[in-house]
Amino acid sequence: QVQLIESGGGFVQAGGALRLSCAASGQTFNNYAMAWFRQLPGKEREFVAGISRTGGSTNYADTVKGRFTISRDNAKNTVYLHMNSLNPEDTAVYYCAATTSRVLFPANTTVYQYWGQGTQVTLSS
Repeated sequence: QVQLIESGGGFVQAGGALRLSCAASGQTFNNYAMAWFRQLPGKEREFVAGISRTGGSTNYADTVKGRFTISRDNAKNTVYLHMNSLNPEDTAVYYCAATTSRVLFPANTTVYQYWGQGTQVTLSS
């Protein structure tokens, strides 16, 4: 079992920045590739960014490429999402997820075995 706890969400003005954190516990963190997803009410959860077990490889959705950065600190069992140049379309609940899949950066939510509870990010224009 892996427990994931997100933090760092909140209200921010358009053009601002936030850093989300996801702290993991329970099993060896670097056994898992990690990802961030986001979801709006009534919509499907969408892939935002993914990072490999070592942190050496990353991938981003086109909508956030160049603005968001995913990173991880395996010594602290934590994955981060640095979000810059935020706009109202980034408003969503953000979730971190963990997978043992060997597929690189899967965007399919069913591939991820563990999820956090989500943290709300709200943009004001």
